Amino acid sequence: MGLLREHTTVVSEPSAHPADFRQGMRGVRVALVHDWLVTLGGADRVLLALHEVFPSAPVYTMLSDPARLPEAFSHLDVRTSFLQHLPGAISHHRWLVPLMTAAVRAFDLRGFQVVVSSSHACAKGVVVPPGAVHICYCHTPMRYAWDLGGTYLETLPVAARPLAAAALGWLRRWDRSTAARVHHFIANSHHVAGRIRAHYGRDAAVIYPPVDTTFFTPGAGGDGGEYFLAVGRLVPYKRLDLAVEAFTRMRRPLVVVGAGPQMPRLRAMAGPTVRFVGEVPDATLRDYYRGCRAVIFPGIEDFGLVPVEAQACGRPVIAYAEGGALESVVEGEGGVFFRTPTAASLAETVREFDRLRFDPWTVRRHAERFSAQRFCEQIAAFVVQVLWTTSSA
Repeated sequence: MGLLREHTTVVSEPSAHPADFRQGMRGVRVALVHDWLVTLGGADRVLLALHEVFPSAPVYTMLSDPARLPEAFSHLDVRTSFLQHLPGAISHHRWLVPLMTAAVRAFDLRGFQVVVSSSHACAKGVVVPPGAVHICYCHTPMRYAWDLGGTYLETLPVAARPLAAAALGWLRRWDRSTAARVHHFIANSHHVAGRIRAHYGRDAAVIYPPVDTTFFTPGAGGDGGEYFLAVGRLVPYKRLDLAVEAFTRMRRPLVVVGAGPQMPRLRAMAGPTVRFVGEVPDATLRDYYRGCRAVIFPGIEDFGLVPVEAQACGRPVIAYAEGGALESVVEGEGGVFFRTPTAASLAETVREFDRLRFDPWTVRRHAERFSAQRFCEQIAAFVVQVLWTTSSA
């Protein structure tokens, strides 16, 4: 962590009063650019918060399916790319990433002075007008082009892998070249800031993503029940297989919230104490958080909203000791870590956790560092500082 801090800046407190922000942004036209709006994920929640900061900004995105999104997205001025009109594009959007590199360049952003891209894939490749400032809030450098390329190739038929490997090589070159056009990077964690530096050779400020700590709150009793909880998309890198295997072996109750392509495999390996409930509304998710003994977080995440949501509800986290969890969970106060990515290591840590006690309100206080209000203030302060610096240069 110390090495990372040499190359990143933490934006811990707003440096501009709200009045300064309004004054600094007077007459400035802002556009938001987002990868896609197809299912609700952490990046999409960040986009909603960015829209709170810039309520008049239109949202340019490659694809959008309003029917799959909460009502809050209906208030956005969403402008989609030519990919929106391709048959099957919504259902197979991840296969269209190579085409998205062209789609994002086709957006006409003339007349905007500030462009804020919310990017985990192609949004940062947008071309801004001369004189405009491009700020990229980077959720992660493109996973399938960099760290998880091998994992994605393994899911393909053997005959298709050479062509796919060549395509990923081209995508990496494109990704690195477009990073050079971004004026300022903001990372969602020190973990991601380090990857931005490694893959793009760029420094990044760190502003943690927002969690609705006014919604995710402890229950009336404050103490959880007997079951453990795992939350996330059922995809390989989330490593929910470790949780399913560990709790099946221990014959301990585990509830899994989420859906995805790994569902058949996880169901096949699960014992009778593991229950899958699929995707659930936020209110139901909150109930699961409040009622659990602890949340299991076994993957390496860029940041990970789940541990913060759980702690906001007063529930501790048992997390793998790598990635963003190291920044959101304080060991011994907000949860504990297991340090080997195996079901046996996780099971041993669960047994150690059983001997510990966590105060729900102490756990909760750690989550309050990641409130939505704090995020909006820090984004506003960052943009004002950039504009002041640019105007005085």
